[in-house]
Amino acid sequence: MKKLVAYITTGYPDIQFTIDLALALAQSGVDTLELGIPFSDPVADGATIEKANLLSLQNGFKIEHLFEASRSIAPKIDTLWMGYFNPFYHKGMDLFMDEAVKSGVHGFIIPDLPFEEAQPYKAMMRAHNLALIDFVAPTDSAERIKQLTQSVDKFIYLVAYAGITGTGTAEPLDQVIADIREATPAPIYVGFGVDEHTAKEKAKGVDGVIVGSAFIKLLLDESLTRTQKLTKISELAKEIKAKINE
Repeated sequence: MKKLVAYITTGYPDIQFTIDLALALAQSGVDTLELGIPFSDPVADGATIEKANLLSLQNGFKIEHLFEASRSIAPKIDTLWMGYFNPFYHKGMDLFMDEAVKSGVHGFIIPDLPFEEAQPYKAMMRAHNLALIDFVAPTDSAERIKQLTQSVDKFIYLVAYAGITGTGTAEPLDQVIADIREATPAPIYVGFGVDEHTAKEKAKGVDGVIVGSAFIKLLLDESLTRTQKLTKISELAKEIKAKINE
């Protein structure tokens, strides 16, 4: 059974909705949840997720809200915190690790933390039984992939294309998948541009998909009530999970 990872932005429209949505996704086929930490300059994310980030910050999001929500969410679904390095650096990695352990969060996805600079943090996290997810891009050589996958936690995050999330761009991934398979037995999950229309194709040859913008578009749709958002996002998760396992 191929896995579905879902990204949601913490704190939009509020913390209680984040908790309700996370628990709904846990019942809708989602295997792992990325709880996004709102940041003012989410460089790897497209306009949709960037808007959700900014709205959450405008609504008063604080890091303490992430910890609060996670205490209700992480016991119910495998949870990772996805965020840019700036908040981790300024608040202190020790704080995030301690809070992750307390709440049951299993690790971190930090897309702007380069592999070489990440290694000391990865060692710290492993001492707390926490994961730091590694990225591979289609532009990485076979030699570079061997370096990137020498010490994998949980899964490899395969970026589907060079660019930002949510653009739906397609690039051939067969060779990079083969290079990863040769380098490591770790599961490969593909992210960037995955939605109900692309999921089946992008899931070929990998072990799971990571979906963000497709869910956040519904989250941002102000024509929907809170209940309708929960229903539609849950239905979309079920649809994508079914398609990647056809």
